[in-house]
Amino acid sequence: MELLPNSHTEPDGSAVIRVLSYNIRSMRDDTDALARVINACTPDLVLIQEAPRFFRWRKKLARLAAASGQVILTGGATASGPAILCSLRATVERTEDVLLPLTPGLHRRGFATAVVRFGGARLGVVSYHLSLQADERYEQGGLLLDRLAGLGVEHAIAGGDLNDRPTGRTFHRLADGLQDCWATTPWGSEYTSTPATPHQRIDAIFATKGIEVLGCGVPREHPGVAETDLMRATDHLPVLAALRVPAA
Repeated sequence: MELLPNSHTEPDGSAVIRVLSYNIRSMRDDTDALARVINACTPDLVLIQEAPRFFRWRKKLARLAAASGQVILTGGATASGPAILCSLRATVERTEDVLLPLTPGLHRRGFATAVVRFGGARLGVVSYHLSLQADERYEQGGLLLDRLAGLGVEHAIAGGDLNDRPTGRTFHRLADGLQDCWATTPWGSEYTSTPATPHQRIDAIFATKGIEVLGCGVPREHPGVAETDLMRATDHLPVLAALRVPAA
């Protein structure tokens, strides 16, 4: 398998970054395996779904960040599950956790959002986890597009668990205005659920049009990513993307 480019800043100030999106199921599985997978992917940003939300959730997320060579940027219980970790390469401008409207009887959803800089590149970032219910999910897809547009930056990415397949209307809603990074430049494997029997792609990273997608997919056979760790870490497979973000 061809390797993704390593993170670096180019002479014109543009930045090549690695972004990992991962549903970690509240760290209920093998957290050592989870940390090894994240660490092996050497991401600049980790867009997490189902971060711990209850007792001592901050300590749990901090332990994962430390074990995987990251720091907590934002999110967790304050965003009802989505979170963002980052490497020390990122310069943080601002963060905001957003709770979405609650539908009675359904799980509360939210977005973890940030604006960061890498070299001369400025980037908006959103981690999302959309509803299991089709109508609510579609509305949340619209709110996600609104949130990206409202970050006030030219370039932005969103990564997370859609709970929808590429043929679904919410997936289409996002892909109509954004780059579906897997479809743009496929790399690695496609399906993200479930680790033991991958048969569907319900997790995705999207990018605004000006970002160059250098490769995106499930990092199976990536150096340092063990198949046993992918099986033990959580009930989703991660999505790794390499992106070139133009200088501001």
